[in-house]
Amino acid sequence: MNDRVTVERIEPLSHSWARLDRYVIRYRRSDGQVDRLIREVHDHGHGAAVLPYDAARRTVLLVRQFRLPAYLSGTDGHIIEACAGLLDGDDPAECARREAEEELGFRLHSLRQMTSVFSTPGAVTERLTLFLADYGAGDKIGAGGGHPHEGEDIEILELPFDEVRRLAADGGIIDAKTVMLILFLERELGLPRL
Repeated sequence: MNDRVTVERIEPLSHSWARLDRYVIRYRRSDGQVDRLIREVHDHGHGAAVLPYDAARRTVLLVRQFRLPAYLSGTDGHIIEACAGLLDGDDPAECARREAEEELGFRLHSLRQMTSVFSTPGAVTERLTLFLADYGAGDKIGAGGGHPHEGEDIEILELPFDEVRRLAADGGIIDAKTVMLILFLERELGLPRL
């Protein structure tokens, strides 16, 4: 992996909804000096996110849901974001399709992987694979809204893409994966940035 890193110790702090471990490592810097570092690392697995686009109606599907960390950071906690979920053993494309059916109630077509990124590499192990996809009004297969028994209370938003672009430009959409997907869709459609 990396011969500049030696893991001395891993201390479990919490292993409930996700894993939180304290790592004690030795890291050899580029100048040769060795530092001893202590870091907490959050691990809940990898995920996938998708932004579905209806070309005929120029709309996208998003969700709005409560996110405790956003609330603790001073917002009302309700974040507009792309449909996303943890892989749970699936490959990223299957996860994106599954989450779209569970959260949005739509079957997707023509999934296109845009990138795979670490959203917070200084503290979280999650690698998120981002997709664009196509959908149409006839692809509705269920109510969506997620699983209440998993604590999900998801509002489905079908919005004109121009409105979504304005929300992202004006700070109404503050979720990083969603902003990235909006930019990817703008590029795919050949639209100038707002």
